[in-house]
Amino acid sequence: MAERKYARRTRGTGGDSSPEESRKTEEQDPAAKAREICYRLLTVRSRTRQELEQALQRKEIPDDVAQTVLGKFAAIGLIDDEAFAESWVRSRHTYQGLGRRALAMELRRKGVADEVVAEAVDAVDSEAEDERARQLVRKKLGAMSGLEDQVRIRRLVGMLARKGYSEGMAFRVVREELSAYGGDASELDTIPD
Repeated sequence: MAERKYARRTRGTGGDSSPEESRKTEEQDPAAKAREICYRLLTVRSRTRQELEQALQRKEIPDDVAQTVLGKFAAIGLIDDEAFAESWVRSRHTYQGLGRRALAMELRRKGVADEVVAEAVDAVDSEAEDERARQLVRKKLGAMSGLEDQVRIRRLVGMLARKGYSEGMAFRVVREELSAYGGDASELDTIPD
């Protein structure tokens, strides 16, 4: 009976090889190690080619092996910078409220090519960006009811700037939303759009 339990536990593990032997094989074969690293990272979330390349460099995988493995992953569609950029822009704009400038900067930092970045960021139209900025300002305005208007303006414009919205859009949205909220936005009238 004990033999059957042992047989069931070891079935499907690759026959007679022990975990130590498979670990040794992985250490000897840098391509297998590179594939394992890429699979593990891609299981968590999508990655750009550059992110995976940097991870392989940190693990001291030889460059020629890394390029071969990454090429195979790209060929079968596991690495797709264009799809990554589209998904990243949609997610970060919707859930984090980031503007076009911040989105472009994040994608460039992740190693996405400039033309792919431009195409992905262009998917966020001006109206959607404007509306998202208004939502962010409205959300913050409720918590700022006891503050002076100058302080509100400074904080709201600063928040939008940190999230990658243009200066002109930030001032315009804050002016309009503060006026609608009942605040005094006359100080912003001298600032051009």
